[in-house]
Order: sequence, then C-alpha cells, then structure tokens
Amino acid sequence: MPDVLHIWDSLVERSPGTDITQMSAWMRVRRTVGFTTLHLFAYRAGVMVGGAQILCRKLPLLGAIGYLPYGPVVDPAAEEPAAVRHALADALRGLCPGRLRMLFVQPAEGDDAVSAALLARGFRPSSAAIAPAGSIRIDLSDDLSVIRSRFGKRLRSWPNRWESRGVTVTEGGADDVALLARLMADSARRQNFVAPPDDYVHTLYRELAATGNAALFVGRVDGVPVAADLVTICGGMIRGRLTGFERGEETAGLSVPAAIRWEILKWGKARGLRWLDFGGLSSATLDALLDTHRRPEHVPTADQPKLTFGGTAFRYPQAVELIPTPPLRMAYDLTLRSRSGRRVIDRARRSMRRGSASGTSDPCRGRS
Repeated sequence: MPDVLHIWDSLVERSPGTDITQMSAWMRVRRTVGFTTLHLFAYRAGVMVGGAQILCRKLPLLGAIGYLPYGPVVDPAAEEPAAVRHALADALRGLCPGRLRMLFVQPAEGDDAVSAALLARGFRPSSAAIAPAGSIRIDLSDDLSVIRSRFGKRLRSWPNRWESRGVTVTEGGADDVALLARLMADSARRQNFVAPPDDYVHTLYRELAATGNAALFVGRVDGVPVAADLVTICGGMIRGRLTGFERGEETAGLSVPAAIRWEILKWGKARGLRWLDFGGLSSATLDALLDTHRRPEHVPTADQPKLTFGGTAFRYPQAVELIPTPPLRMAYDLTLRSRSGRRVIDRARRSMRRGSASGTSDPCRGRS
C-alpha cells in the first residue's frame, strides 16, 4: 500500500484543481480527529490514471458518511479522461448503499463534468454546505506591482510602512507550531469558535511540512510574535489553512495578518507557484462578486480580509450528494425543514468539514 499511495500522491500533485485533502498525508492528519479513509483507484494497462480519497465517519443518527473533497482526480496526462471520469463515477455510485449510507462530493476546481456524471447516476445537488460554494485567489504569475495595484486603498500603502512600524514576517518551523496553536486559541476566544486540538495542529504541520506541502509564517511586532499562518501547497496552489492573531491595543492597527499574507504571496511567487487562495467565501459574498462584479455593501467579518487583496472570485463545481435509501433520504430532508433539525445537520456538517470529536467551527475565522 505505501508504494500505491506514493504513486497516488504524485498523481495528485500534478493534477490542477485538486488539493492536499486528496494526498495520503491528509489521511494521516484526519485520523487524529476520528476519520477513516476509503480509496478508489483507476488503472489502465496497469498504470494508475485516477482515483479518489474519501473521508469517512460514523455520525449519530446518520450512520457512515463519506466526504470526497476536491475529487475524484483524473491524471491530466491520461488518454480518454472522460472514460476514467465515468469509471470513477460508477465506483462512487457503488459505495451507497453498502459501504456508506450517505456520500457528499465536492469536485475539483473546474471539473464540472464530474458533477454532471454523478447527477446522471442518481446523485442530487447538495445543500449540505460541507464545502464552500467558491473562493477568491490571486494569480501569482502577475508582476508584484500589478498584484499590489489591486489591493484595497488602505492596504496598498502598508508594504512601505510595516518595517518602520516594527512589523516583520519570517518563515517558521516545528518550534513555532505551539505558538500557532496558542494564537488560534486566542482568536477562538475572541471570535467565539472552537479551535482545533493542539495535537491536530502539530500532526498537520509534521505530516505536510515533511513532504513540502505546508509552510508556517510568523508575524512579529518589535520582535514579539503576535500572528501566525499555516498554508498548504499542492499542484501550484497555496491555500490558507490555519491562522491565529493576538489582537491588542498595540497590534490592532498594524495589519499584521495582512503583512503575513503579503510575505506568503511573495514567497509563493518566488517559488514559481501559480495561485494563492484565501479560503472559501460565504455564498452571499460570492454571489455579489460574481453577479454584480463589485464588492457587496455588507461583507461578513470572515470575508472582509480576503477581499482587501483584490483577488478574483470563482465558483466551485456543483457539490452533489447521494442518499440512496428512501426512508433515510426522507428523514434527512424532513430534518432540514425544522430549526432543531438544521442544528443537528449543521453540527454534522461542521464535524465532516473540520473533523473534531466535538465538531469544531472554522479555525480559519481567525483571519481578521
């Protein structure tokens, strides 16, 4: 199995639109918060040409649930990729009922054909919101001056002022993971969400940094660390993953989190990476940006810092779900119609998306 997973990781790395969540290191990370993993691999003439890594968990009242983020993955060099995609869609359909009672799929970026293939096999559009509807990102192939010209008016001048105000950013290492965990806990208390367990944060960094798929950045004011960001890297894409900020009277007005992202942007560009993704946007913000092509009047707090860098918003392919047993599907739909039922589903959604035993809320909310 290790040799197979090594081949799989190489396939994922060279496939645009997917994510670290399809790599075997992520499987080991998610085990710390109660997930098991199911793999499907597609071969042609003995060569792996595609596959899927499905995160599985048993939830109260719902049973065994599967979540496939940023997949299935088809090798971009594969002959007849449509045939590979359809074979994987058939295999996913075959998991329910049997191995899983429900399966939720968020296809890789740009792979709307997966959504269509699964809808044709009995899946339906999903409103579970396990994954965000879309995101916003910066094209790192542009010149730095061009990228900076798109920043919000207030942010645009900060790169010239951070040094004189005592703000510095450095790339961190394993010794800084405890700092990140502490800063995340501080953000959680301030913003009323549950931070992931410390051992989860340590495992995430250890597993992904070892393969070059994660990096940690620390922001300081006069030498004192006050902010940290952990990003993941896969297929030319940098994604914000975990962040924390200790907001105080002396640091609140210095835009230290933005200084970290500016450094990440330059770091990624210097390494030839193509995109910097700031993380998911709320549906309301995404709709406003894509439908009106202008910044919405009322932006949720979690979305505000993501918009100040002037990135390009985009929508993910249609998320789909399969609940093949009629009684379970009817019970699920009825649950969504009541307030108490929606709370149950919301806890389940957060548990699947973030994966702690307590169903932690979004640890990336600490980006303000």
